[in-house]
Amino acid sequence: MAEGYHLQAQEWFQRGDHDLEMAQLLLDERGYTDTIAYLIQQGLEKYLKDYLVWHGERPPRTHDLQFLLKRAIDHDPRFEPHLDLCIKATRFYLEDRYPPGPPPAYDYAYISAVLEEAWQLVRLIHCSNQPVRDNCGPTNSKRATV
Repeated sequence: MAEGYHLQAQEWFQRGDHDLEMAQLLLDERGYTDTIAYLIQQGLEKYLKDYLVWHGERPPRTHDLQFLLKRAIDHDPRFEPHLDLCIKATRFYLEDRYPPGPPPAYDYAYISAVLEEAWQLVRLIHCSNQPVRDNCGPTNSKRATV
């Protein structure tokens, strides 16, 4: 893979880290669940784009996680069990983000389960290129538990 793609993939991953780690912090502090949901979607979008760039693809200009995951499945069928997660998380962005109506208030147990599965998908993305990708181990305590 070209060095430029490698650096770009790392940048996508770091930005995904910021979103998902902030979602985890808000969940731990019992913050607004609609904001947690939005950050889950944003983080997963960036992690999936990281994966695709790592495999030499241009990151598609889309927020549709199902579309991005299907592209990842083309490279590795182990991503398929996460299709429902991507459908849910896309809805957090596309359907639930804007008026009309008040911001959604998701149940903490539900949003916690979604975030836990998101961390599992992140670990798969991060480790899927072994032995190519260096330092596959978890980079924070939340990832260590999934």
